[in-house]
Amino acid sequence: MNIQLSPLGFIDNIGRKAIQQFEYTSQILLMFYLSIRTTVMTRNQSFASILQVVFAQVYFTGYQALPLISGMAIATSSIVILQSSSQFNILGGGNMVGQLMVMLIVREVAPLLTALIVIARSGTAVASELGNMKVNREIEALEVMGINPLSFIVFPRLIGGVISVLCLTLYFTYVAFISGFIFSKLFLNIPLNFYIDAIMQVLSKEDVLLLACKNIVGGAIIFTICCYQGLQVNHPYEVPQATTNGVVKSIIYVVGFNIIVSILFYLNQLVQMGIL
Repeated sequence: MNIQLSPLGFIDNIGRKAIQQFEYTSQILLMFYLSIRTTVMTRNQSFASILQVVFAQVYFTGYQALPLISGMAIATSSIVILQSSSQFNILGGGNMVGQLMVMLIVREVAPLLTALIVIARSGTAVASELGNMKVNREIEALEVMGINPLSFIVFPRLIGGVISVLCLTLYFTYVAFISGFIFSKLFLNIPLNFYIDAIMQVLSKEDVLLLACKNIVGGAIIFTICCYQGLQVNHPYEVPQATTNGVVKSIIYVVGFNIIVSILFYLNQLVQMGIL
């Protein structure tokens, strides 16, 4: 039997979901703030212990993901060059290689694809790890010892995650540029000096700021959400649910943030060009 909502019921349903989303976002922001505040204000654990967790997170999230990031960067740059080589040959637009690499790789693909890889690898691990810690009452044990879980568990993973996402994106861009030159040399016969000049002429400080903004905020979003979902677990059967929710919500928030930032970036470009 089909149930049809009245216009008032439909609006009420949208409003309820919007309020729930606003409350969830507020809780995520609150957890992000409290994890930083408690780390700065409290001195119940040594800086060395926090730094050890940060290094461990960087090793797992960043270093161990390098082979996968390398493969994705090479594949992405090859697709960009191969799909565009016919148009370059027809239009004689070899000088557009730099603009295309910056627009696609630096501004869009590198931050988003790196974030998705981190979510798939590390986001799931963090959510399930914290969920199991909550079930095994390790969180309660820390609180009994006078250690705030937000400063000892959440904050190091947050910092390590942000550092890893930023470094992985820079590495992704570096590998993509190198492999992009190789494919450009093979299919377009573009010399190295011309390739470098084409990229440097297009690459601006706004592109660097855009890359940094997407990755720093994106990394914070991923690990704050996954930590939050893991800490919501109360029973063992909720661990897979928390992991799934962490992945899904991280993807939604990261993709949404990237879209918003890209729109604002290109609107600013149009304003500077005098179109708007």
